[in-house]
Amino acid sequence: MAKYKMPRVELHCHLDGSLSKGCIEELLGRTVAEEELGVSPDCRDLAQYLEKFDLPLSVLQSEAGLKRAGYDFIQTMHNEHMDYVEVRFAPLLSMQKGLATDKIIASVIDGLEKGKNEYDVEYGVIVCAMRHHSYEENLAMLKAAREFLGNGVCGADLAGNEAEYPMSEFMGLFREVHRLGFPFTIHAGECGNVKNITDAIECGATRIGHGIAMRNDEAVMKLCADRKIGVEMCPISNLQTKAVKDMSEYPMKQFLDKKIMVTVNTDNRTVSTTTMDKEIDFIQKNYGITADEIVCMMKNAVEVSWADESVKDRLMKMF
Repeated sequence: MAKYKMPRVELHCHLDGSLSKGCIEELLGRTVAEEELGVSPDCRDLAQYLEKFDLPLSVLQSEAGLKRAGYDFIQTMHNEHMDYVEVRFAPLLSMQKGLATDKIIASVIDGLEKGKNEYDVEYGVIVCAMRHHSYEENLAMLKAAREFLGNGVCGADLAGNEAEYPMSEFMGLFREVHRLGFPFTIHAGECGNVKNITDAIECGATRIGHGIAMRNDEAVMKLCADRKIGVEMCPISNLQTKAVKDMSEYPMKQFLDKKIMVTVNTDNRTVSTTTMDKEIDFIQKNYGITADEIVCMMKNAVEVSWADESVKDRLMKMF
C-alpha cells in the first residue's frame, strides 16, 4: 500500500500487457508459468520486450475475451486503489478472427464499464495505432474509434517498435487525427531519436509516452515545459527496455526540476511485474523522488488527462 492520501491516477498502461495471470489462464484454459508472462531480467531491448505480448493478445480475439479483459483490468485497478486510469490497446491486433473494429472497442468498453459499476474506478480508453500497420489500416481504425470519443474512448496513440519506424513516417496520419478533433499521445523517445518527440508535438500531440531521449536536449525539455506537454514516464519498464544504458541515467528527477509535466506510470503491470506502489517505491529509493514530487506527478496526471471535467474536478478536490 502506498503511504499517500491523494487520488491515484495513471495515464500510460497497456491492456494486453496488464492482464492478470488468472484472467489469461481462464481464457486460455490452461496453467501459465510466470516466465511466459513477465520479461526476464536480461531483456536486451524494446523489441525483445514486445515479444511478451503474443500470449495475452491470443486471448483478445473474441468479444467475450475482450469483455473479460476489460473487467479484469478494472478489478486490478480497484485492488491497487486507483481512482482514474487511462488504459490503451490496439484494436487492429484483435482482428485475427475477423472481429470488426467497432465490435472490438465496444467489447472492451463493456467490460470496463461493468468493472466501473462494480468497483467505482473511473477510466478512459486510448486506442493505439501500430507502427507496423499501413496508413490505410491505422486511419480506418482511428476513424471507427472516433465514433466512441466521449463514450468510453478518450484519446489515441501510436505504439510499436519506435527504433524501426520513426515518427516522421506518421506525420500525415496524425495530422489527420488532429483534424478529426481526436486528442493523442505518441510513444516517442522511448528508444528512438529525440526528433520523434518534436515531430509528435509538431503534429499536435499534447502528451508523450516515455520521452527519455530528450534528457540531454535543453531546447526540447523547455519546449515540453512551456507547452505543458504531459510526459508519461514508466520507470521500471524504461529500464527493462534499456531506454537508458544505466539506471543512474534515468531522467525523472531532471525532468521534474525542468518543470515538465511528468507523470508516473506502470506501462505493463504483468509484463514488467509491477504495480503503482512498486513504481513509487522504486523512484523514491533510487532517485530521491520526494513525497511532494509524487503528489505533484499525480496532480500533473489529473491536469493532462483526458477525463471529463467533472471527474477532474472531483479528483483535484481529493488533494
